[in-house]
Amino acid sequence: MRAVPQNPKFAIRIRNPKSIPTSSMETRNIHDLVRFSDDKMQKIPLFDSTTYFCDLYCLKPGQDQRIHAHAESDKIYFVLRGRGSFHIAGEEKELGSGQAVIARPGQEHGVRNGAAEDLVILVFMTPRP
Repeated sequence: MRAVPQNPKFAIRIRNPKSIPTSSMETRNIHDLVRFSDDKMQKIPLFDSTTYFCDLYCLKPGQDQRIHAHAESDKIYFVLRGRGSFHIAGEEKELGSGQAVIARPGQEHGVRNGAAEDLVILVFMTPRP
């Protein structure tokens, strides 16, 4: 192996190697987090910050997220499993696995699981309400 000369301008200086985290990458195994309740839709937080959130919504057949709106936030729904009826700005459309839809600021939105199977959705929202 040949030694590569270091440019002092770009040299990395570590004062206390024990204070450096081994990894700053945040990961989640979504399949392990999915859960359902007979009482109501489940919202499972995956990631969040002061500017956004990313959740899993898990709906059993017959469950729904009531229609509502956010004045200044975009919300994106991405169907991971099942089929759901999405209400966005007065329109209804059924979406299945691999499909996504966005509700823009001020648009009424919600989802209903009218199918016979469970529905799992990845939901992103920014900025946080």
